[in-house]
Amino acid sequence: MAIQGGRTRTLLLPLSIPNATKTFPLSSSSHPSITPSVSHPPLSDGEDETIISTAVSILREQRSKSRWSFLKSVYHPAGFSAAQAAEILRRVRNRPHLALRFFLWTQRHFLCRHDLHSLAAAAHVLARGRLRPAALSLLQSAIRSHDPSSAAAGGADTGRPPEIFEALAKTYRAFDSAPFVFDLLIRAYLQAKRLDRAVQIVRILRSRGIQPEIGTSNSLIRSVSRARGSDAGFEIYEEIFKPKDGNGVAVTIRVSPKVQTFNTLLLALYREGKLERSEEIRKEMEMFKCEPNVFTYSILMAGFCDEGRIEEARKLWEEMAAKGIKPDIMAFNTLISGYCEAGETERAEELFRDMVLREIEPSGNTYEHLIKGHCYAGEVDSALLLYKDVKRRGFGIGVSAVDELLGVMCEKGRVVEGLGILRDEMRREELRPSRKSYESLIRGFCEEGEMEEALKLQAEMAGKGFEVDLKVYTAFIQGYGKQGDVEKVMRLKDEMFEMGLHLKKD
Repeated sequence: MAIQGGRTRTLLLPLSIPNATKTFPLSSSSHPSITPSVSHPPLSDGEDETIISTAVSILREQRSKSRWSFLKSVYHPAGFSAAQAAEILRRVRNRPHLALRFFLWTQRHFLCRHDLHSLAAAAHVLARGRLRPAALSLLQSAIRSHDPSSAAAGGADTGRPPEIFEALAKTYRAFDSAPFVFDLLIRAYLQAKRLDRAVQIVRILRSRGIQPEIGTSNSLIRSVSRARGSDAGFEIYEEIFKPKDGNGVAVTIRVSPKVQTFNTLLLALYREGKLERSEEIRKEMEMFKCEPNVFTYSILMAGFCDEGRIEEARKLWEEMAAKGIKPDIMAFNTLISGYCEAGETERAEELFRDMVLREIEPSGNTYEHLIKGHCYAGEVDSALLLYKDVKRRGFGIGVSAVDELLGVMCEKGRVVEGLGILRDEMRREELRPSRKSYESLIRGFCEEGEMEEALKLQAEMAGKGFEVDLKVYTAFIQGYGKQGDVEKVMRLKDEMFEMGLHLKKD
């Protein structure tokens, strides 16, 4: 986290939180996993100091194996007050691993009823020591126990800053902390799906010239975009990176957006089919002198390909090459897919060969795009050659590729071979055959007069939860019709009538 102007420690203390100079009202609630029955009668300052200094001496001077048993023998069952634990943590803050072990030890042996003050103390020590996972876990616990989510029940967070935030702000300087602690709090709220709280904290910090780290800002933009749409994500981006004062004048920022920031915005637009706004994002990138990377181009190309604007996608590919940006597997897959969807399998194959020459290993998706492309073009032999290469490399193909492959094979009269492919793919646990694959094979067997095989497949299809529909009835009626079995044709038509299905008129 960067701070606008001045030195970190002098600016962070006066956060101008209401009542910041008053004694912080400690909550009496505790984390569900920390429910010690220890109670503490009032102690004099001298008694407090004796307890604290003795504990610190034991922690610092005793050998690792003996310090914990010694501490327990001295302080059990009286334990520590939350204020005493916080002060002990402060005094050993330069040894964050030791501080963490002490905090966890007091939890495990029920030797302290931790409150917001001691939780904040531990968070500061862990954050300044860059013990990120432990600090994040602790803050998540603090959120659950001290800021129960009304938002989870459909309500909105209150306008007052979270108590855990206030506790961190008030104890910041005493612990010689790092601004990173507030980034971790923002991330903890994001993981708790508390977007309002995360946004609220960012706004408080920004109003005081404190800016989240770029990674935290990107995570917030990403979370808001996913939950509330690209427009909301763009608003947060502008709040963080294009802030204005009360008179509407732009405020200088210390941390500028990076290419990952803009990629997050572009991806949100792509998911909503709004890439017509991509020019707006590219202008923002130019303003901040931020060069696009291969992922930027992949998103933009994917948008053009989805709209069938393959030539515009190709121009982006050429622009990327002109800038010396090397395409990766995602970029290749994006354009290969676009060419396949457009029926330009030759150009897709050219790209595939180029990728191999660059020693970029094709992925399962690469083969799926090419297989489907050849299937769309009716090129069954080319599709089968690719399928054999897929199997040789140990890949599987997805349901949609299986559907297309079986469909074109059945159209070409290679039904038995198609059934073999389905059986081969079904040996993979992750593949569940689709209705479309079964319908293609049933239709193929019916056209070839193999009605028993078709019936077996229909029974298997029903066993997997697929109800019989008009396409299946039509295939059987046509199959029995070719054999002259009028009785079965009439019986099937009666069944269709009872089910409310009707044959389409030619």
